[in-house]
Amino acid sequence: MLIKNVIKRSDMISCTLCKDAPCSSACKVIDPAGALLGIWFDNQDVAAMKLPDVNPCVKCEALCEKACVNRGSVPIKHLITELYEKVRPMAEIPVPEEQSRLACDLCGIPLENPFLLSSSVVASTYDMCARAFEAGWAGVCFKTICSLDIHEASPRFSAIKGDNGSILGFKNIEQLSDHSVAENMEIFRRLKKNYPTKFILASIMGQNEEEWESLAKLCEENGADAVELNFSCPNMQEDGLGSDIGQVPELVEKFTRAAKRSTTIPVLAKLTPNVATMSPAAEAALRGGADGIAAINTIKSIVGVSPYTYVSAPAVKGKSAVGGYSGNAVKPIALRFIAEIGQNPVLKDMHISGMGGIETWKDALEFILMGSGSIQVTTAVMQYGYRIIDNLKEGLNYYLAQMGIKSVKDIIGAGLDTVSDTTDVLERDTILFPTFDLEKCNGCGRCVISCDDGGHQAIRFDDRKPKLDGSKCVGCHLCRLVCPREAIAAGKKRIKA
Repeated sequence: MLIKNVIKRSDMISCTLCKDAPCSSACKVIDPAGALLGIWFDNQDVAAMKLPDVNPCVKCEALCEKACVNRGSVPIKHLITELYEKVRPMAEIPVPEEQSRLACDLCGIPLENPFLLSSSVVASTYDMCARAFEAGWAGVCFKTICSLDIHEASPRFSAIKGDNGSILGFKNIEQLSDHSVAENMEIFRRLKKNYPTKFILASIMGQNEEEWESLAKLCEENGADAVELNFSCPNMQEDGLGSDIGQVPELVEKFTRAAKRSTTIPVLAKLTPNVATMSPAAEAALRGGADGIAAINTIKSIVGVSPYTYVSAPAVKGKSAVGGYSGNAVKPIALRFIAEIGQNPVLKDMHISGMGGIETWKDALEFILMGSGSIQVTTAVMQYGYRIIDNLKEGLNYYLAQMGIKSVKDIIGAGLDTVSDTTDVLERDTILFPTFDLEKCNGCGRCVISCDDGGHQAIRFDDRKPKLDGSKCVGCHLCRLVCPREAIAAGKKRIKA
């Protein structure tokens, strides 16, 4: 059952993915909360295979549901049974006992797995980084170090949410580390002493060449394994910093060269997505001596304009500002930039550290297939915590074992040949018709509405059953996308008349 989920997130209804989940405390046989996390993070094969051979829920009194903070509204017993009856029989292999397939490197420096925390609040103190290392993250990109006097606004986050309450897109107006340079260097020394095999990527931002040079040198001297140059923060108060640099290739080259002058460890340029194309800045970073590219940072955005105050979110004493947009909603944009860099022959030897909307191992896999050699995560951690590393590692490792792939490094960039920056390469002489599964169909008619008002009037409604008019259908597959029951699939293909 390769990469296909039988159970959907929507099946979990009101599960809140609790801390110290009462459902697991109530059950003496299995870990219901762990299984639910597996379902939520597209890792249900592993969740099912980690359960005991015999379903303990068959004769139990569902104490887990009674203990639920949502008072039994989550069908835990049913979901566990679905794992046993629908997922487990289709699982192709047992859960691998070891995870050596995940071993990789960042510019030649070993990583135990591809997953790092990205530069943000989630990697901003010793305690936070230590807990992330203990949880299983291979490394951290520490929150950007600078000599600026940082004063944050409050509140500084807002979000766009889906129907189930989960965050689709996340806006922040947060800036850089508010610790002194000396305090951050002490954190690096402690982390490297106590976690010598973990990777420390030091994000820095200078105000001039001398600062870029001195900060890079300090980070190396105090234990950083590599340096990431923040040319992309959209939230700077001063002009000429952050994304202002990333939009000017000449500045990217100049400041990259300054950082490289003082350090022997790898240097990555973190580039802004607030450009038409990223290659000019990436090539400039290469000319300046960069060993890799990190992308993407957040996208400049405005969200949540109040119909009452006319102020966008987050509102700070009646004012707001353009801020950085992240979360799963930006993943398609991030993948587009990663592919652009990955396909650029000038940049072929550069490491790409990819980020932008990664929540599950499948998200991470997409970035790897587009050329990312390492993966960075923030917004998903802000929502769900460091614990997501278990499902990231287990899911990706299971996929690699299932596919017979010996190392994650073997598939870096494996999908690049399928991507074109124009549509000229697409075959246009055939039509792939949709087909309707009437057993799944509930007769809602959403496909008919969409085809009538947004398509080609190719579906008619007959006794609340959709029927296709092949003479009108152009094979756009809008109907497949809007069907709430996933009752429409790809059908027969024909040559256009």
